[in-house]
Amino acid sequence: MNPAPHLILIGPMGAGKSSIGRRLAERLGLPFTDMDSAIEAHAGTKVTTIFDLEGEAGFRAREREMLAEVLHSPAGVIATGGGVVLAEDNRRLLREGAFVVHLDISVEGQLERLARDRTRPLLQRPDREAVLRTLAEERAALYADVADLRFSTDGMSAHEAALQLARLVDAKWQRSEAAA
Repeated sequence: MNPAPHLILIGPMGAGKSSIGRRLAERLGLPFTDMDSAIEAHAGTKVTTIFDLEGEAGFRAREREMLAEVLHSPAGVIATGGGVVLAEDNRRLLREGAFVVHLDISVEGQLERLARDRTRPLLQRPDREAVLRTLAEERAALYADVADLRFSTDGMSAHEAALQLARLVDAKWQRSEAAA
């Protein structure tokens, strides 16, 4: 068990981090933070605009700052972006300050869930399946490196996944007080 004040959801896009996270936070009686939404609120613009103006590197810098900020806030459930694990500093922060749940999904499941989504900068390419497969290969070991628990969301609704995950988390997560 990893005693920690925060429960953080990591995983690929389309795995359900935001939709499951909201429901899970409600079930656990904790506040919910979606990091991409928090980055947008802080920047005063959309993630897509940040990518357009600053590139992925600019977005990743903002993501690192936001992760550090949310980990110093009161305990809660936090949904990250899929690439949060790319930076070693982020992986260290995740390991040290959170119980980390890797929400996993197959590429086929991602394609189904993201079929009509045109808001994700990394998917603004003609061959979405190839992009998702490449990202899965590049990030799988990084997700595994920091995860305290792996949970597949394939074939589940957000409601069903949150119910099942709440039971698992209740058995495995030892909550502690947030860092001051």
